[in-house]
Amino acid sequence: MWAWLRDRRFAAYKFRRQHPLGPHILDFFCNGAKLDVEVDGFQHGSPENQVNDTVRDAFLENQGIQVLRFWSSHLRRDKQVIRDKIWRTLQERAPQPVPGYCVPGNVASNKT
Repeated sequence: MWAWLRDRRFAAYKFRRQHPLGPHILDFFCNGAKLDVEVDGFQHGSPENQVNDTVRDAFLENQGIQVLRFWSSHLRRDKQVIRDKIWRTLQERAPQPVPGYCVPGNVASNKT
């Protein structure tokens, strides 16, 4: 996930990794869109951790932050679905123009 989001690689949105906020550490946080992207491992499936996640998400929602959660096991097989969900959410919360290299038919010229 960090390979997609770091260095403004994801359509120039700036993400921070392991960002502290109150009593919580956010996996991948975009301040401009107030978006937290969480990658959850198997431990988040336990009832106790699900309650903790619910409390945490409510705290973040009260701060105006939307949380997207993805299972780490889905990252490889559902890569494009996850990227599309992040993109749509970012565009809803803090729209930015699509970079030219993403527009079909827009080929950069190498003329000198």
